[in-house]
Amino acid sequence: MRVILNTLAPSDRKEFLQAASRSKELHAAWVSSPTTPDDFRRYLKADTARNERLLLRKREDNAVAGAFNLNEIVRGVFQSAYLGYYAFAPHNGQGLMSEGMQLLQRHAFSTLKLHRIEANIQPDNLDSIALVKATGFQLEGLSRRYLKIRGRWRDHQRWALLAEDWREQRTT
Repeated sequence: MRVILNTLAPSDRKEFLQAASRSKELHAAWVSSPTTPDDFRRYLKADTARNERLLLRKREDNAVAGAFNLNEIVRGVFQSAYLGYYAFAPHNGQGLMSEGMQLLQRHAFSTLKLHRIEANIQPDNLDSIALVKATGFQLEGLSRRYLKIRGRWRDHQRWALLAEDWREQRTT
């Protein structure tokens, strides 16, 4: 594995903000990552019982390559979370997020003991759709006008991966 996945920490602020700033054009249509110290502080401060912020780094040089968020973790009978993620330029398109997704899935299903992770993706975000397809997620449907991104309500495809499907994929 060329990557490691760590919990985002206050000490990551400078590198994270530099990576986010470098990646504004890459993320423009899809996501708004924190780009100011105040944004980062709020992002990091999110309720840690219900949200996990994870940073993807390259092993060879410790460069910040991407981020994964497990949001709105619900326990009880649900055992589920929403997944958000993005690569940082210039590390996009190198397969690092695929490796990171493998680590994220292991963390979600083995460490956190979740049953389901769901990723909601705009239909035109072909790179993101390719990533979830390649890592075992199944398309469940379309959520019309699901999230407000950059001031507009946008449709999203709903992709999900269940713990039992993840386990089965690892044995085949």
